[in-house]
Amino acid sequence: MKHITLPDGNPRPLSFYLAMEEYVARHIDASDCFFLWQVEPSVIFGRNQLIESEVNVEFCRRRGIRMYRRKSGGGCVYADMSNIMFSYVTSSDSVGFTFHKFLNLMLLVLRKAGVEATISSRNDILIGGRKVSGCAFYHIPGRCIVHGTMLYDTDMTNMVGAITPDDSKLLSKGVKSVRQHIALLKDYTSLDIESFKQLAVSTICHESVCLTPADVLAIEEMEQEYLSDEFVYGNNPRCTKVVKERIEGVGLLEARIEMKSGVVKAVNLLGDYFLVGELDPLLNKLKGCELTQEALNRALPDNLSDTIMNLKKDDFIRLLTQ
Repeated sequence: MKHITLPDGNPRPLSFYLAMEEYVARHIDASDCFFLWQVEPSVIFGRNQLIESEVNVEFCRRRGIRMYRRKSGGGCVYADMSNIMFSYVTSSDSVGFTFHKFLNLMLLVLRKAGVEATISSRNDILIGGRKVSGCAFYHIPGRCIVHGTMLYDTDMTNMVGAITPDDSKLLSKGVKSVRQHIALLKDYTSLDIESFKQLAVSTICHESVCLTPADVLAIEEMEQEYLSDEFVYGNNPRCTKVVKERIEGVGLLEARIEMKSGVVKAVNLLGDYFLVGELDPLLNKLKGCELTQEALNRALPDNLSDTIMNLKKDDFIRLLTQ
């Protein structure tokens, strides 16, 4: 695997690294690439989430926390210079295989650091049952991109406040509650954050490739999409019905359905679920369909897990017919 580096050590915003991994996937001729990065306080939410539902925008603005959307699914994540972000790009069309392969590489790094960790049913990395790393992924033709965070340390007030209501009592309770469910790597290893980064690179990678100044300029041009208001804030479609449910092994699904004369005109599916296939072909099958169990059963394919990880047809129909 190749370790991708930059020609300078200049600090860069989170949007640059999102563009960088996409640039590497599209333009760097290597089967497997990896790089680590750190950013100033930022929140990053999934491609299928509404910013107003996931992010405390006013809290973030007051605290100078930047807000970004990524092209992968999954939930809202807070990042700062006290934790580590990683990107893995590989030549594969199998998202699931790639995801598990990389998670196991990260387990190997943790074990070399003297930390015993496991993978959860939803593909998080746990230490003692507490989450220390979460990942998300997306794919372009012939390439898979996995990215995520490793919680070495973090500002807990920012982490909780950026994604919860801005109420001091709730914030205090939230910090205590979240702290019970996450692990900070600093509590389980004697390695400092820089030593852990070096261990990760030496364990996973066998050679380095330094991008050129021309590559950096091209990444900065690609970055403009990630900075546009249209991409960050998105367009909220009209809807006449909203249904929401958290499904075990899948995540939160929120369907915003536009109806006319008793049939579906359009569906927008929000949430922190993971896409493993193209969503539009699935949603298009709902157009013109009545919201009955019988009609949905006829319209939908049997294996929805080819599109959304772990989603069963019966669970999706139950959501839509609430």
